Amino acid sequence: MKSTITPLCLWIGLLFSFSHCTKAPIPPTVDPQNGPVAGNPNGTATIPAGGGAVDVSNPDVVIGDGTPESCTCQAVVDAVAQGGKNTFDCGPDPQVFTMTEPAKIYNNASQEVVIDGGGRITLSGGASSRILYMNTCDADLVYTTPHCQNQDHPRLTVQNLTFADGNSKSETTHEGGGAIWARGGRFKAVNTCFFNNICAEEGPDVGGGALRVFSQYNNLPVYLTNCTFGGADGYGNWGSNGGAISSIGVSWTITNSLFSHNRAIGNGGNPAQSGTPGGGSGGAIYNDGNTMTLSLDGCLLEYNTVVQHGASIFFVTNDRSGNIAIDNSTIRDNMGGSWYPVYPSISMHANTAISVTNSTIE
Repeated sequence: MKSTITPLCLWIGLLFSFSHCTKAPIPPTVDPQNGPVAGNPNGTATIPAGGGAVDVSNPDVVIGDGTPESCTCQAVVDAVAQGGKNTFDCGPDPQVFTMTEPAKIYNNASQEVVIDGGGRITLSGGASSRILYMNTCDADLVYTTPHCQNQDHPRLTVQNLTFADGNSKSETTHEGGGAIWARGGRFKAVNTCFFNNICAEEGPDVGGGALRVFSQYNNLPVYLTNCTFGGADGYGNWGSNGGAISSIGVSWTITNSLFSHNRAIGNGGNPAQSGTPGGGSGGAIYNDGNTMTLSLDGCLLEYNTVVQHGASIFFVTNDRSGNIAIDNSTIRDNMGGSWYPVYPSISMHANTAISVTNSTIE
């Protein structure tokens, strides 16, 4: 059944609300509506089964009644809590929602959760808050199985959206993931941009300026399709490790996506060198753990920077069981770091299985 979320907070010329979020003009730190577009403009790879957008022609929740005034940040929080397929009806112009706490996925709300911005919606953290939080092992979000670390739902998809100015630096329990922190079930992003999101500045094994992901069901991959992380100077994401994305024990299938101007700014690596706070690996992508894969097809990684290891990619499988596949992609002009035993800007064990076809790495 469709429903329309009733607005509970309004932007009326002043940022004033009794709710946990505000609706505001585009933050001055980034212009998401006039910035880079979603995806690698030269990416022509075939989208894998399961990696495409979800059909939302029959949504469960429509946020707004066709007017900008009806579309508020509190409406977003309420809609996400309900689960199901969420779309927006806010009029023809782009809208920006600035959150002061993350919207949360409740595990018992529905097995499938979709947030579709229709290409006109930006969710912003206002440079002070994470934007979206999902965790099947968080009791506050309701346990739904006895094996929270490996369950097939919720299945969260964000598509046709922009996530801007998320900031999780104040988070102490679930660190990293400036825009989105996700554990359990499944996570997917399609046709989505991530601009200027940040997380903890230092520390080993903490990161994901934009995304931090754990414990995907049956070790199935996270799909990122036609997404942009950064895309231009002033739009990049950053954190201690994994300037754009970070994970432990998670596989990724990334198609027709762009990573540029992201930064890993920690120092000392993992484990942290004596006298250092640790971190600084994976300018764009940080993968650590066991039995995981990283697949890039039709992607462009450029102008990402790092302090320690992996200016473009940091990929370490402790049991050497993981592998990397790079197809139809370009990795170039990524800067900094060391430990590049096989390819420039990619830090990995020399005996890690890697396949590179129709690609440029320099």
